[in-house]
Amino acid sequence: MKIYLIAGEASGDRLGAALMAGLRQIRSDLQFHGVAGPLMQAEGMTSLFPMEELSIMGLAEILPKYFDLKRRIRETASDVVHVAPDVLITIDSPDFCLRVAKLVKAKCPIRTVHYVAPSVWAWRPGRAAKMARVIDHVLALLPFEPPYMERAGMACDFVGHPVTTEPLATPAERAAFRASLGLPSAHDPAAPLILALPGSRRGEVTRLAPIFGAALRPVLAQKPAAQVVIPTTRNVTDLVQNLTQDWPVTPLILDPRQSELAAYLAQKRASFAAADVALAASGTVSLELAANATPMVIAYDMAWLSRQIIPRMLKIDTVTLVNLVAESRTVPEFIGPACKPAPIGQALLDTLAHPEGQEAAMASTMARLGRGGLAPGLRAAQAVLSRLDA
Repeated sequence: MKIYLIAGEASGDRLGAALMAGLRQIRSDLQFHGVAGPLMQAEGMTSLFPMEELSIMGLAEILPKYFDLKRRIRETASDVVHVAPDVLITIDSPDFCLRVAKLVKAKCPIRTVHYVAPSVWAWRPGRAAKMARVIDHVLALLPFEPPYMERAGMACDFVGHPVTTEPLATPAERAAFRASLGLPSAHDPAAPLILALPGSRRGEVTRLAPIFGAALRPVLAQKPAAQVVIPTTRNVTDLVQNLTQDWPVTPLILDPRQSELAAYLAQKRASFAAADVALAASGTVSLELAANATPMVIAYDMAWLSRQIIPRMLKIDTVTLVNLVAESRTVPEFIGPACKPAPIGQALLDTLAHPEGQEAAMASTMARLGRGGLAPGLRAAQAVLSRLDA
């Protein structure tokens, strides 16, 4: 059986790798083709081209790369048709993936699966009907998504969120990480450990790093012994190093280029578990923090054009996934025009003073996303194969 997978960014690469592993648990006669990041490549795929070329976000960010993306769309669609797989599985990155699926469907009747339902419950509800023209089956990460997809005419299965099964640091690893910074193993109100997560894309890091640094000033004024840790990705490490030089504290930057992948991931897990609070860009990172029971403040700003258009299209009053899944509003967020240093800094201080306010929401989020059940990658594999054989 030939399976073609396309991932466009790091989160999709993680989903794809888990799905590939799940598929192998069920069947052994598999050939994988497609566009992949390092994790999917480690599962045995050779990528058609570097996945990093697709890791862009926002209207203003896409425009300068438009012609390059169009070329890659055509190239990928042609390769799918040439390979003639039993199923094409596109993973998130809808601006790229759905265009590929459209070209493929116009040439041959290959079954198409899209992994990660579009957030039509948040904005642009018409996307579901448009997507149904080229997608047969959707794998949803959030439990409330299948009805939206089914109403548009697609099959849809909730398969759980991978964050619920990702490894967590042990108590000993957490304590060792804090000790390496000279911190006690238990929370010290006078010397908190703050995790700063300004994103994994160059555009968002460029916008958010100065805001995050300014937001830390009032925190450092009240808690001068506080320490800051920033896990980075390879494509933004140098940028983070440059943009944090004028921060009120010198952060510990975890550089994935300085160690083997497994060692870096272990260090990153330890930092998530060890932190007393996190200041993070909006996105799935809020679920990673919830998995570690790390209270958070979410802040995000967009390029000017995106800021003018996207807020007018939103149908929800929060973009933080913990708030949405838990049906609460306990995680403070500062989005677009509200992404200002002063209120963000105050929210960090408030969260440090009362971290227990987010505990129930984080626990509820993990339960609703499938913690304790079958691994999402295996559930996704079962869903793909069962409907393929039906």
